[in-house]
Amino acid sequence: GYESSGLGGLIRTQSFENFSLEYYRGGGASYDNMEMFVGALKRFASDFDANTYRNYLLLGSTGLGKTHLSTAVAKKVIERGYDVLYVSAVGMIGDFEARRFGTGAGDGSVRGTERYYEADLLIIDDLGTEVVNQFTVSCLYDVINSRINNRKCTFINTNLSRKEIEDKYTERITSRLFGEYYPLPFAGTDIRRQKRMK
Repeated sequence: GYESSGLGGLIRTQSFENFSLEYYRGGGASYDNMEMFVGALKRFASDFDANTYRNYLLLGSTGLGKTHLSTAVAKKVIERGYDVLYVSAVGMIGDFEARRFGTGAGDGSVRGTERYYEADLLIIDDLGTEVVNQFTVSCLYDVINSRINNRKCTFINTNLSRKEIEDKYTERITSRLFGEYYPLPFAGTDIRRQKRMK
């Protein structure tokens, strides 16, 4: 349910109902693309079932609605009764480090890492903000690869460009992401900034 999803307060404020395409108007292609993306993600979420297998890579600079839309998807998939795990890349890596290096407080507060493999839908937000080293890259690859092999849906949100992803991560990860995920390149003007200027 919502409690175990890791979505916290986002779930109350970010849904398909309150996602406005208004902010993309005047952007020509970016408006048409966003309309298409929203339609595809809505269909994905409302048709989600045990046989659904589709991965999405949401690319684009900050403030363009990647978190809002992936939260909206999460909300709908949870309402359909499936297990969703929503986590920042930093939070996920933190869990793997705690398991590997025992950096937890020893009070059992460390979340198990099983759910990264088992959740019906995993959403990793802000890929690229975590520390990147051999350990973190191998954890990331393991989760991505294992979910592909088990046909489990994954969303990854990142502010990195394709080139930056290639520079930062191994070829193994890059080819998985661009081979097995549908890239949705978000474009436009920072919505948070537009809202503040109104």
